Amino acid sequence: MFDIMGMMGKVKEAQAKIKETQAKLVHLTSTGESGAGMVKVTVNGDRKVVSIEFDDSLLSPKDKEMLSDLIVAATNIAMTAIEVKIKAEMKAATEGMIPNIPGMDLGGMFG
Repeated sequence: MFDIMGMMGKVKEAQAKIKETQAKLVHLTSTGESGAGMVKVTVNGDRKVVSIEFDDSLLSPKDKEMLSDLIVAATNIAMTAIEVKIKAEMKAATEGMIPNIPGMDLGGMFG
């Protein structure tokens, strides 16, 4: 028989674990590189850019457009990488707590 009280307890436990894990995500970082490492962008688990580094050779006014393109590319790489880490952290935090119900996708709960 379906245990609704047990299920509610699991949901509350999962919510607490998710909140705790989300608070830790700010310390999670990913760095994306472009231009063979000439531009590096680091983002955190809060999906915020925390640093941008670039090679001094890119400071020439004639390379302004290329620098912009490299920063965008490195940022997109870092954002993609942090999403993977965030999902892995959230999955690990709730593993075994939320039952696998066919047709119920809880992936959107994690950010």
